Amino acid sequence: MADSERALGRLDRALALINDPGDGLDRATGIELRIVESGVRRDQGLPDAAVVALQVPELTDGRTRPWSARLFYAYADALLEAGRDHDARAWFGRAAAADAADETDAAERCEDLDQIMIDDLMEPADAAEDDAAEDDAAEDEPAENGVQDNGTSGDGSGEERPDR
Repeated sequence: MADSERALGRLDRALALINDPGDGLDRATGIELRIVESGVRRDQGLPDAAVVALQVPELTDGRTRPWSARLFYAYADALLEAGRDHDARAWFGRAAAADAADETDAAERCEDLDQIMIDDLMEPADAAEDDAAEDDAAEDEPAENGVQDNGTSGDGSGEERPDR
């Protein structure tokens, strides 16, 4: 019900259900409520609160449970939104390792965060100078038959030939 209230945009109602779930709540349901609460906090623009909502003992106790992949995934997603990309990558990796049933796209998210960006460190002006130097060097090189191409017809008349 709390997740439905969140989907309908009634965040206050969702939080009220989360904070007063009633008696006899099993731990798996409690974890699901924490995941919903984290989503509500993100919807409210509180990414750090979304991270805190998921900091439960089961997050770091080293045991894998049927719902661990979902918990780890939600934690990674919250970390990513909070700007903690490096930590998020590690938790997406943990979620992928715990996700034997392939319920999440944690492996893909982990790969997306692993993408390597190669920036050209050369300044644009330096790149233009290098291009010009390469063009000059190409003009100075002799043609394959040993005769330099100077743009004339090559028949000794000195007439320029049209560009090819």
